[in-house]
Amino acid sequence: MSQQPGSRRKFLKSVSAFSALTALGGCQTSLIRTGGGGLQISTFRADVTPDLGTPIYSSYKPLETVEHPLLAKGIILQDRRERYVLCAVDWCELCNSTYEVFRKRIAEAAKTDVSHVAVQTVHPHTAPMADGDASRLIETVNDPPTHPTAESFEKGAEPIAAAVSDSLKDFVPFDRIGVGQAKVERVAGNRRIITADGKMVTRMSSCQDPAVRALPEGLIDPYVKTITFSRGHQPLVRMHYYATHPQSFYGDPRATYDFPGIAREELQTKENIFQVYFTGCGGDIAAGKYNDGKPPARAELAQRLLAGMEASIAATTYTPVETLSWRTHPVTFTTRNDTGYTEPECFAKMADTSQSTNVRYTAAQVQVWRNRAHRPIEFTALQLGNVHILHLPGEPMVEFQLFAQRVRRDAFVTVAGYGDCGTAYICTERSFPEGGYEPSASHLVPESEILVRDAIRRLLDVA
Repeated sequence: MSQQPGSRRKFLKSVSAFSALTALGGCQTSLIRTGGGGLQISTFRADVTPDLGTPIYSSYKPLETVEHPLLAKGIILQDRRERYVLCAVDWCELCNSTYEVFRKRIAEAAKTDVSHVAVQTVHPHTAPMADGDASRLIETVNDPPTHPTAESFEKGAEPIAAAVSDSLKDFVPFDRIGVGQAKVERVAGNRRIITADGKMVTRMSSCQDPAVRALPEGLIDPYVKTITFSRGHQPLVRMHYYATHPQSFYGDPRATYDFPGIAREELQTKENIFQVYFTGCGGDIAAGKYNDGKPPARAELAQRLLAGMEASIAATTYTPVETLSWRTHPVTFTTRNDTGYTEPECFAKMADTSQSTNVRYTAAQVQVWRNRAHRPIEFTALQLGNVHILHLPGEPMVEFQLFAQRVRRDAFVTVAGYGDCGTAYICTERSFPEGGYEPSASHLVPESEILVRDAIRRLLDVA
């Protein structure tokens, strides 16, 4: 989307001010380096499936069927000084104050600081799109659409907090960390295909057009990366990172963790080792090249992802680890104010009863972001030896994941997207003039790419 005249000049001026403020310590990356041995880990698991009858994304019809329970799975790390939590939730998104509620409740349960907690969603589209602020706002218009309540979202934090609290008695020591990666065959493809004549072709999570499915995969990260925490030769926990939208078929009132959850849970049953799955920078990545939207295709996607995860485990090598570091970096984004994103337009869409629930609720989410964009979003990263784990907000394009790996070619870098999704899509600047769905659904100005890249460098300790 093009910006209003002079907006780029104003934004770059604000970036300059931001950089100066950072240099003065007003918006600084925080580093906590802990050590002295004594590294320990515990795991937690909670069922966060909404109650039957709750309107569920993406149809917003009352939930009728729980095909698979939606889970929150994660780890708690501690040494003699600090404690940290990494959590992956089988929900579509956690946004704005709802994200903050989850993070705060988990921190309280873990008896740690909220800045030591990273919560990411896996992003299935058969799960809550959790934005309590948007729910409260949509209720202020006449004749609001059927929608989940803020309370239905926020109570999802309670079973996670209970599981985290219970896990504090189950810490076990670890002294080695393993890393592996392997290609995942015939799952991911880019959603934005530029043809030879310069036209944009969109290929979403499922596609039945043979000509579109035959187009190249495009730019992806083909690797699933696996991190294993181990005590001696005994693996304790595995965490997997792969970048794609995790949808096969959806739009009905059904809850499922879809093909990544199927692969994850089958692997846990086979290995009897706790498994966690994080979705990487999959904003512009989906399975449409290999998925016709029918149930048999989901089973095939799950088996291919599982095969990649098992190959990544087979390729794992281990090194001793004695210390960890945790970095945080706050980023304040500039909100959009171009056509379609102004306050009057948002309220007009919210009130328009001829529009679908999705359109009206999305307008509320845009307005909520407009109201809170002045508050920074905290990016975080964990480092164990030469292993770096980045936690990013929103739905980042895959370019940000590949960028992170490039700037630290000397290290093993994994990226989890889908933290606070108040931003919606996080796109490259060049994608806006190219067009397509992702930039049209982003809440950020094109120049936000500068800030995201800067945050990635800082979290990876790159000058």
